[in-house]
Amino acid sequence: MTDWSAEQYLRFEDERTRPARDLLAQIRLDDPRRVADIGCGPGNSTELLVKRWPQAKVTGVDTSADMLRQARERLPGHNFIEANIAHWVAPVGTEVIFANAVLNWVPNHLKHMQRLLGALGPGGVLAVQMPDNLDEPSHVLMREVAMQEPWREQLSKAAETRDQLPKPSVYYDALKPLCSRLEIWHTIYNHPLDSAIEIVEWLKGTGLRPFIDPLDLPERKNFIAAYTARIAAAYLPQADGKVLLRFPRLFIVATR
Repeated sequence: MTDWSAEQYLRFEDERTRPARDLLAQIRLDDPRRVADIGCGPGNSTELLVKRWPQAKVTGVDTSADMLRQARERLPGHNFIEANIAHWVAPVGTEVIFANAVLNWVPNHLKHMQRLLGALGPGGVLAVQMPDNLDEPSHVLMREVAMQEPWREQLSKAAETRDQLPKPSVYYDALKPLCSRLEIWHTIYNHPLDSAIEIVEWLKGTGLRPFIDPLDLPERKNFIAAYTARIAAAYLPQADGKVLLRFPRLFIVATR
């Protein structure tokens, strides 16, 4: 995929930051010295960590140059590095690894969760939030459109960019032997948006990227038009004209 767009991502900053707030609220550490925000994006989640633990050394990690540029502007004086999470190793002394909406993009992410958790010392915390929405109409429909002509050949592999999340029991069996406390839960958010077009704009910043990035401009325009028509039929207006984007997310807090 091409680089992420911080501007597009931040169009829905409050809604995207809410799960990070909910995840952070469940971390039971008062004064960690070293905190890593992996997949920090434009720094909205990193800002939460800095405010929660102002004395900690907080480092943001991301692969996107545009996201890191925005994060550095947002939090000058804090440390941000460009690195692939699949190869990143937590510095010695790291007590919190915060992973908000990133590991779902990492192949074999459960293996990496075990690796990251195993590198923490006693009492260290791995806190993870991942969208669990591949069976929602928003994502089913993008796969359906991708299988239509003229996009079928070019986009046949697009759906493989993200793996379906395992059941909570799979995470429990894989992570519990590595930690003293393990909490796993789902939250379903229902975001009121102005229209079906707003749902599409939301997804342009995340889930749609594997489907539209490979297309040239005319192809992309036609794909978005076809997808928007299906979204409008699936997400009908409420009494006040808003549409509700149903968004399930999986949360895990593992304490060594």
